[in-house]
Amino acid sequence: MIRINQFKLKIGHNNEELKKKLLRELKIRPEELLSYKIRKRSIDARKKPELYFVYTIDIETTKEKQILKQKKNNIQPINEVKYQIPKRQKTSPRKRPVVIGSGPAGLFCTYLLALAGYAPILLERGTPVEERIKDVEEFWKTGMLKKNSNVQFGEGGAGTFSDGKLNTLVKDSSGRNTFVLETLVKFGASKEILYEQKPHIGTDILIDVVQNMRSAMLELGAEVRFHSQVTDVVFEYTDSGYEKERRICGVIINGEEKLDTDTVVLAIGHSARDTFEMLYEKELEIQAKSFAVGVRVEHPQKKINLSQYGSEEVEGLSAAPYKLTEKLENGRGIYSFCMCPGGYVVNASSEEHCLAINGMSYSKRDGENANSAIIVTVTPEDFGSLHPLAGIAFQRELERKAYEVGNGKIPVQRYEDFCENRASSSFGSVSPQMKGEFVFGNVRSIFPEVLAESIQEGIQKFGKKIQGFADKDTLLSGVESRTSSPVRIPRDQQMEGVIAGLYPCGEGAGYAGGITSAAMDGLKVAEAIIQKYQIQDTETS
Repeated sequence: MIRINQFKLKIGHNNEELKKKLLRELKIRPEELLSYKIRKRSIDARKKPELYFVYTIDIETTKEKQILKQKKNNIQPINEVKYQIPKRQKTSPRKRPVVIGSGPAGLFCTYLLALAGYAPILLERGTPVEERIKDVEEFWKTGMLKKNSNVQFGEGGAGTFSDGKLNTLVKDSSGRNTFVLETLVKFGASKEILYEQKPHIGTDILIDVVQNMRSAMLELGAEVRFHSQVTDVVFEYTDSGYEKERRICGVIINGEEKLDTDTVVLAIGHSARDTFEMLYEKELEIQAKSFAVGVRVEHPQKKINLSQYGSEEVEGLSAAPYKLTEKLENGRGIYSFCMCPGGYVVNASSEEHCLAINGMSYSKRDGENANSAIIVTVTPEDFGSLHPLAGIAFQRELERKAYEVGNGKIPVQRYEDFCENRASSSFGSVSPQMKGEFVFGNVRSIFPEVLAESIQEGIQKFGKKIQGFADKDTLLSGVESRTSSPVRIPRDQQMEGVIAGLYPCGEGAGYAGGITSAAMDGLKVAEAIIQKYQIQDTETS
């Protein structure tokens, strides 16, 4: 098989035009082209409004040797890396493995364990996604928050209500990334996610994908239990010959039911604050880590399209995304995060009297506004304490202030008023597109002044990259506080934590930064568990 890179065609072409140009580029006849597969597609807008798709394509042809002899820089031989699914075991382990949390890490860990025949039990504190969506929509309408069924908690995890963006910077030589994307397609996502440079599913489609994945896991022998919050972990001491070792032997569900197991995967997500507190009390090693906080900004999507594409609308292209980053004079980093073309700002709160926001898009990305988090790096030094849970306290303080500023509703402010440190009294050229009630408020007052100044400076700098980004009517809302986990739970090379049999996993444990990387980490942990079982089987046989 050979791969051709930097293969360009104008936006709006069809498949027949792509195939004809491919034949010309390779100098082969139609019957000599056995197959081709698009591996990547990005947009070249350097000569906007003249736009091009740029492809990477894998090709099977009877003329491979002749083509390679031409020694073209953009063509080379490749060996496709295929993810190796562990062989299905005939017998399940004596004690079934337990996975806590049904976000992407937990789902993919459970799925792989089920494929291997280990009959895992998946525990989720929240509701099935079809019930969860009703609870979330009711919250957006009335403000009535359900503690365990909201934008943060429930089947699918927090990513279910954030557009389903699948881009990742994780380097992957094992094929895990491709396996994750192919699995999502298998359960209902568009095939385009297999090759788009910035793939996304859309919240509306992701809900169906999650349900279909659950059905498949059940058919494979997994058990999925909702309304099942793990409120305690149970361990025992074993003598390893050198020292006594703590080993997991069970979990407590909802404060009353004990479930015996010797394998527990902690895929609890970045917002399971009560679980982090419980684990800290059980003397599990937890470390504070850096994360980022900030605001959501909204612009008319047509303005972003004009900047990125050179036109307000381009046939054949959906709403334009952007990615921005800067190093500020005070040494902090500021960057756009979870950018939602044609999307909505959403109330993503999960605790009473605290307000957190996020962004989401539906699959068509056809909303009037673009929104993105503009966030500033914060470190344990900012928390004023080296306590492992100080980052959580810092997040909560910001969320309490946001709740107070908006009296429980999402506070919004024009950028001009943010700079002047005053609440807005009217909208300008941008109207908010939000899920959840909103109200004018002084968003700047939520933050320590050093962070407010950083946000102001960062938006000004971004205005030099995207025309109109720093316009006076740009809308800001707050607070974006759940960008990533504020803690890391250490684990060893076998993926185990300091308690044997306990596997920290995914974004909540500090090992991922989005849907795809979390799903890949779930696979890595499942692989480690499968390998451990296989070694045990060998030793006892």
